[in-house]
Amino acid sequence: MSVEDIKSLERRFFEELNKGKAAGMAVLNELVANDIVFHSGRGEDIRGLKDFKQYYSGIYSAFPDVHFTIDDMVVEGDKAVIRWTVTCTHKGEYRGIPPTNKKVTKWAIQIDRIAGDKYMEIWERFDTLSWMKQLGVVPTPEQGQR
Repeated sequence: MSVEDIKSLERRFFEELNKGKAAGMAVLNELVANDIVFHSGRGEDIRGLKDFKQYYSGIYSAFPDVHFTIDDMVVEGDKAVIRWTVTCTHKGEYRGIPPTNKKVTKWAIQIDRIAGDKYMEIWERFDTLSWMKQLGVVPTPEQGQR
């Protein structure tokens, strides 16, 4: 794939994720390899499309209004580096955290390896501390001083 083809694939991927769970699951079926490896940085890697879809299903259950914005994108060879921001409202249980109804925003950096027109491998890192503070799971310094 050309650099422009990969950029177009990345834009389409995030645009479809923003349309809700049905569109998100459809784009995962279309663009993600059956043997995807997702290095999330949250413990063990997620391996395989079935488990990757289960991960995203959990995101949609907890944050049904999830909306991604691509802030930067660099493509070289078969890899794309995306810096993105997500905004969403915590409406369902997320990793054992009961719904808070708080609107939260986080940034992430993701590296995708593409083969043909499929995501083969994804490395993702995001601002976990800020995310947990916004959800109210971790106190902010101001809260600790009271």
